[in-house]
Amino acid sequence: MERLDNRLRDRIGQYAHDFEIPGVAGQVQHLATLLESHRAIAMVFMCNHCPFVRAYLSRIQALQEEFLPQRITILGINPNDPNKSLDDDFEAMKRFAAEQKLNFPYLWDSTQDVARSFQAEFTPQAFVVDSQFVLRYIGAIDDEPQSPDAVKHSYLQEALQAIIDGTEVSTTFTEAIGCSIKWRR
Repeated sequence: MERLDNRLRDRIGQYAHDFEIPGVAGQVQHLATLLESHRAIAMVFMCNHCPFVRAYLSRIQALQEEFLPQRITILGINPNDPNKSLDDDFEAMKRFAAEQKLNFPYLWDSTQDVARSFQAEFTPQAFVVDSQFVLRYIGAIDDEPQSPDAVKHSYLQEALQAIIDGTEVSTTFTEAIGCSIKWRR
């Protein structure tokens, strides 16, 4: 686990890989195109069935509401192999997005190339990329996955606010807690 953490920590300040993947609303999202009009993108690797994702959904949606007017958006990205996690195929993602009334694009990383390029390991796990394609934050959404009322540090929110303020992100890496990504063999 420590090697993984160090590998991810070393990614902070490096350039992010571009991608173009489909979303449940019928659109294809291209990171470079999004960054032309946004200060930053927060990619949250997630899925339909993970209890940690479900516990965080309302907080992710609240962050989208807070930051979208400031030209920052969240992208939910599902990298799970639907053969290993039957609730994570593209049709199930469409139903999940509608049922949960997601207010952010929910994208399907069907090849798992995006998750591999970012070295994502968990759902949910956040990666913040600024308008210059630089990774500024990797990790958990906050410090309390099960109890929103007990949150002491809202890591993702703090990272996004630092970008808006034009300051350094004070906490650039935290350990994500959640379900492991279901990799294709």
